[in-house]
Amino acid sequence: MGFALLAVVAGGYAAARETSVFAVRSLAVSGARPAVAAQVEQALAPALGSSLLALDLARLRRDAEALPTVLSVSFDRAFPHTLRIVITPERPVAVARQGAASWLLSARGRVMGEIQRGERRGLPRLWLKRDVALDPGGTLSGDPAVAVRAVAPLARKPLPGHVAFVRASSGELTLVLRTRLEVRLGDGSDLALKLAVARRILPALAGASGYLDVSVPERPVAGSTLNSQVEVQTTTSTRA
Repeated sequence: MGFALLAVVAGGYAAARETSVFAVRSLAVSGARPAVAAQVEQALAPALGSSLLALDLARLRRDAEALPTVLSVSFDRAFPHTLRIVITPERPVAVARQGAASWLLSARGRVMGEIQRGERRGLPRLWLKRDVALDPGGTLSGDPAVAVRAVAPLARKPLPGHVAFVRASSGELTLVLRTRLEVRLGDGSDLALKLAVARRILPALAGASGYLDVSVPERPVAGSTLNSQVEVQTTTSTRA
């Protein structure tokens, strides 16, 4: 009787996979803006009509995550007829400028797509040479990738003063504020610490030009010209 029951269950499962009993009739997409959700719905529309039990979720995940605006997705079979899709979208942190074109970049350096010039004014600009490939869905490498990693934390915790653009050359990172004050980060190491030090000092330099060098975060230096250097205290002195 046990084997017979197992055979009945297996037969029922196989039949359900091949019939319309659990056919997908709707895609319930959440976790992202309507425009991104619509892109995912369109990419996964071929799943409509298939049995929930027969879906190739690995293939559907690849199809969704191939979209330049999608970081990751997860699925839930909501029987009898709905496939729930939860999106983790790419997070825009910078705008790449290349000639007259502007491209939105995600926190991991992925090219999310071309945007109109002047859009996303709150994001730092990164100027790229014409030989740098900018393809939707592609990921930057080299100095441009280092530059994006430097500004990615600022999307959630900005520096005092707006970062207008970021430069990266031979591993040397510089953030340029709208006041033209340069925040020099050195290489891409210890970025969290360097940004924390800069965040603490910058209010005292409000409105100033020149530079703040935190490449050695234990010994920050500020100056108004290339040749002037003043070491900055990052802790309150206890001496009279």
